[in-house]
Amino acid sequence: TLWFLTNHNPVKLLADIQPDRLTRLAEDPSFLRQYSAVFRLFDEYLANKKSWAGTHHADLTKTAIAYFSAEFGLHASVPIYSGGLGILAGDHCKEASDLGLPLVGVGFMYPQGYFRQRITPEGWQEAAYAPFNRDESPIHLAKTPSGEPCRFTVDMGNRRVTAAVWKLLVGRITLFLIDTDVPENSPEDRALSARLYGGDQEMRICQEILLGIGGVRMLRSLGISPTVWHANEGHSAFLTLERMRELVQKGSSHAEASEIVRQSTVFTTHTPVPAGHDVFPHHLMDRYFSGYWEQLGLSRDEFLRLGEAPESHGGFNMTALVMRLSAHVNGVSREHGRVTREMWQHFWPGLPTDQIPIRSVTNGIHAPTWISPELHHHYSRS
Repeated sequence: TLWFLTNHNPVKLLADIQPDRLTRLAEDPSFLRQYSAVFRLFDEYLANKKSWAGTHHADLTKTAIAYFSAEFGLHASVPIYSGGLGILAGDHCKEASDLGLPLVGVGFMYPQGYFRQRITPEGWQEAAYAPFNRDESPIHLAKTPSGEPCRFTVDMGNRRVTAAVWKLLVGRITLFLIDTDVPENSPEDRALSARLYGGDQEMRICQEILLGIGGVRMLRSLGISPTVWHANEGHSAFLTLERMRELVQKGSSHAEASEIVRQSTVFTTHTPVPAGHDVFPHHLMDRYFSGYWEQLGLSRDEFLRLGEAPESHGGFNMTALVMRLSAHVNGVSREHGRVTREMWQHFWPGLPTDQIPIRSVTNGIHAPTWISPELHHHYSRS
């Protein structure tokens, strides 16, 4: 069927339906009744009057929660995810929409998405990338409050990188996606947001500068002022530095800025082994942050100590950075929380492991995504 051939992509499905078929459906009373019913239900859903937040915490609608993640698994037709981290982030967005929470997602556009695996006749895996056609997706350019296409810049070493911003509506919430594939950039910089988890360590630090520092600047350009900032894994840890820089430049001391950032930052860690955490060598930190640490009111040594961790062997550890600047840290299961407390107990010397302030919030799912419509209807009735 066309639904199968379009990979369950509703935008492509509508584009590929023959016009005469749509004309016949427009004259079909049964179809029009279903069409009207779906629109009525969707309008009621978007109105947010019966959501959990709308009913119990109406004041939340006046705030914003910024949720940063390197990947979001929303649907197979939007290939900007790899695995569990992205699926969890996508389900967080959907569940936040259902609950009526004022979540704002921040991620990457990834014009080439993530690779598909092919197995050769000899049994070897090959990675195949296919361009992602935005015209066949529900993604549109994001605009500033003045109606202009949203753009922002980030200095990276001796060059300036420009990024465009796209938006994807996920029910009641909006996901904003960073894209460096714009004419102002060099070919190398245009490729920074091309692929999920591609390239070497230098590309990785550039991507994480874009996500963390650039993500904060993007939200400012869009007129969004979050009250809570949530980093889903350490990829976006640099957001804490940019928020500190803003406060210091407005007159706060480094200590005051650090505490303000800490009290409004949430960090979820997923990785139970030291090798899974991003650690950047100091020569890369010098290349990309020389001149930045002065804007934080810090010396080079003070700045590098923010990312210090025993297992990092002198490198700058992204998890250490965001853990130091988050008041709320959690693992993703009870056992993972226990392992994480043991891994990072050196941050709280003298404190018993079971008292270390790293909580556990077991990964959940967006149930309607993972059960059939028939079962969902049955469960809703019972």
